[in-house]
Amino acid sequence: MSKAVVVCTILATAFILLILLSENIKYSRKYYGPHGLNRRLGIKTPIPVFDPLVAEMERMGEEKEGKRKGLEKDKNYFYDDGRLNISLRLMILFPLLDREPRDGFVDAKELEAWIVHQAFDRMHYRTKKELESHDEDGDGYISFSEHFPLISKEDIETNDMKHGEAGWWMEQFRNADADRNGTLNVFEFQDFLHPEDSRNDQIQRWLLRDKIRQMDYDNDQKLNLEEFEAGAYDSYKTCIEFETGWDKYHSPEELFNKLDIDKDKFLRVEELKPMIQYLNPGELTYAKYYSSYLMHEADDNQDGKLTLDEMLNHDSMFYNTVYDNGRFDDEDDDFHDEL
Repeated sequence: MSKAVVVCTILATAFILLILLSENIKYSRKYYGPHGLNRRLGIKTPIPVFDPLVAEMERMGEEKEGKRKGLEKDKNYFYDDGRLNISLRLMILFPLLDREPRDGFVDAKELEAWIVHQAFDRMHYRTKKELESHDEDGDGYISFSEHFPLISKEDIETNDMKHGEAGWWMEQFRNADADRNGTLNVFEFQDFLHPEDSRNDQIQRWLLRDKIRQMDYDNDQKLNLEEFEAGAYDSYKTCIEFETGWDKYHSPEELFNKLDIDKDKFLRVEELKPMIQYLNPGELTYAKYYSSYLMHEADDNQDGKLTLDEMLNHDSMFYNTVYDNGRFDDEDDDFHDEL
């Protein structure tokens, strides 16, 4: 074989390996980013907003009336052409994130606390708007019939407990009604609309029972190892990868045995409680993992904390909702998740 043929063969092999490596990097990056994380968690929710001013801009954009007036006090944060001065905003916000301790850095816990707080405020605002739109008598509470005017008394009496049917919704409404007065205040209504993010014990049990029903192939109201591995393990693994840096998770058997407190080879609702954030990741869970994504992307020296310079060097990462208006990019256009 001539030297020319050998050289061409080596170059062709190297070229193919380069293409495969590039595709692998592209694939990994896609699923580490905010849209890929959303897809992997199996939820569809807006990317968390980093800056409360951007959240305010969103709200005023929805309400339209008084938009200019509402932002007048913040006009110094905008360029003459209307663009937000994100470098200035980062300099203003940095001391608010750097709280415990105030050491000139934003560590992972400080960033997570900030992002989750912004996500909670956004979710609570949407809940209040939803309550106001259904509160026909204007008493600040919402009844089942106000929220579901098309569900008849006959439907409720039938008590069909299949997913999405009247009985299923009524059970969730009663779970959210913590004071048992037959109506929901704004915080109870938030638990109803966002059960995955609720700390209400009845709602958590309801979510776990519903999840078990989806995975329980033999309909015995509990999970064996095979059912657990097929229905729950991938969700756990995905979340743990973002929590621990990709490689510190239990095998299916190890996790099952750890959860199986009574060692009867089955998992029931009580034993699955430590798994609830992995089985039913919600908007606040997403915000938590999104903060990990921001830290991963902006922490140039990989010391586990951010300086102001690092945040300024990656300003677009913190203001992606300004750049893409909070919409999913083209590669995610085919992803639609039923809420």
